[in-house]
Amino acid sequence: MRTTSNPVFRQLPRQEGSGYASFGSGVTGAGQMTQQGQYSQYPQYQQAPPTTRAMTIDDVVTKTAITLGVLALSAIISYGLTNANTSLAPLFVIGGGLVGFVLVLVATFARKMDNPVVVLSYAVFEGLFVGALSFMFTNIEFGGVGGSAMIAQAVLGTFGVFAGMLVVYKTGAIRVTPRFTRMVFGAMIGILVLIVGNLIASFFIDGGLGLRDGGPLAIVFSLVVIAVAAFSFLLDFDAADQLIRAQAPEKAAWGVALGLTVTLVWLYIEILRLLSYFNND
Repeated sequence: MRTTSNPVFRQLPRQEGSGYASFGSGVTGAGQMTQQGQYSQYPQYQQAPPTTRAMTIDDVVTKTAITLGVLALSAIISYGLTNANTSLAPLFVIGGGLVGFVLVLVATFARKMDNPVVVLSYAVFEGLFVGALSFMFTNIEFGGVGGSAMIAQAVLGTFGVFAGMLVVYKTGAIRVTPRFTRMVFGAMIGILVLIVGNLIASFFIDGGLGLRDGGPLAIVFSLVVIAVAAFSFLLDFDAADQLIRAQAPEKAAWGVALGLTVTLVWLYIEILRLLSYFNND
């Protein structure tokens, strides 16, 4: 069986059987339960046929880099366009966000996680969303705090957390077990319920439940969300490792790239929001 050459993914024991472990990212939606009780939202692949090359860590790195590159380019274009015409910001945020969300649902429920067209289309529309939202967070006209340097800080913070969780995974400081997976997924459901509850409450109470008003409770809530997003990276790394060990087909790397990108975007937005709290006069 082909194994990864990346030392980060060498910590887990080999998986028995020919089935592929599924890749679970925290914010991409519903999925299925494995026989061991571990939550999963990626399809269960069959072993790669002789005519198909098995996935390697290089495939994961390449596909993830391509996806993030497309997203970054789209975000830069979106930021530039909204800077030139601020009326485009809400359009890109709402339109890009909705289309990106729909594409994630299509990838999840229609089993298109390994489809490069779906993954790269998501990157384009999510880039429009991220770029415009970043502009709104830093533009006073939209209630932002001003100062585009905050975006650079959020980007550095996002990849800093990503690198830190790689170290955690490599050293085995936190083991990815079915129980750990269920705990992380449960925390994500709890966060989603609180966010929706806060949104509904905001229609009747100024500031809602106080989870997004910039106060002490909002800061604590953002820190919790950032922590859960960081822990979900461990699920991503573990799933990529298991897919490689099980010799998933090469195309499965697109699914890993999508999951990592979704988590990175989620983490970036939450860090950007937290920074806006501290920079708000």
